[in-house]
Amino acid sequence: MEHRPEDSTDESAAATGTPRSGQRLDLAGQRVDYTLGGLSERDAPASPYELFHRWYDEALAAGGEPNAMVVSSVSGDGLPSSRTVLLKGLDEGEREGFVFYTNYRSRKGRDLAAQPGCALLFPWYALQRQVRVEGVAEQVSRAESEAYFASRPRDAQLGAWASPQSEEVPDRQALDRLLVEAARRFEGTDVPCPQHWGGYRVRPEAVEFWQGRHGRMHDRLVYRREAERWRRTRLAP
Repeated sequence: MEHRPEDSTDESAAATGTPRSGQRLDLAGQRVDYTLGGLSERDAPASPYELFHRWYDEALAAGGEPNAMVVSSVSGDGLPSSRTVLLKGLDEGEREGFVFYTNYRSRKGRDLAAQPGCALLFPWYALQRQVRVEGVAEQVSRAESEAYFASRPRDAQLGAWASPQSEEVPDRQALDRLLVEAARRFEGTDVPCPQHWGGYRVRPEAVEFWQGRHGRMHDRLVYRREAERWRRTRLAP
């Protein structure tokens, strides 16, 4: 039979599992066995912060962007939404919580104003781990927001003024023009922190540590706040 050029493409796609245009993904057949480690009660400290710092250091050593986290919020109408932001602070004591920064007029800002309860997810796939945080968000002090804003690169500072975050814009060129206008506005001067921009601190009520295990019998240890103490329990996978 005459060999057709597309035959090699079919064979390559079959060998790699990569579908050609119009083919359906074989999602049911894609799986990875989790064998990198485990998480036992004897290895888990009394505080979730201690374990988070330990896991974070290991995620940092593994490469990537370990401070990238998914923030999930709920609108006043009860509609959930999620997006990835960067963790920019983690404190205990008086200023306890996970800190990130954003435009207060963005969708997540509007959501958190209406419903401050939210969830965070740290997906550390390379280590077959994830950390889930459930808590309540509140704005950080103005001084904290201004101090962090001053540490940002100038382009990021200008972007905070230029972008009407989460609002519809006609095209990319419109965004570029807004950035040019912001650069002209603050030419030769420091860029101040906008009043509509700042941080949120999520004070956790529960922190769950998930470690993938063989046969999908994963380890899940969750810390729940009880008054001023943490209660640690194991969840079934």
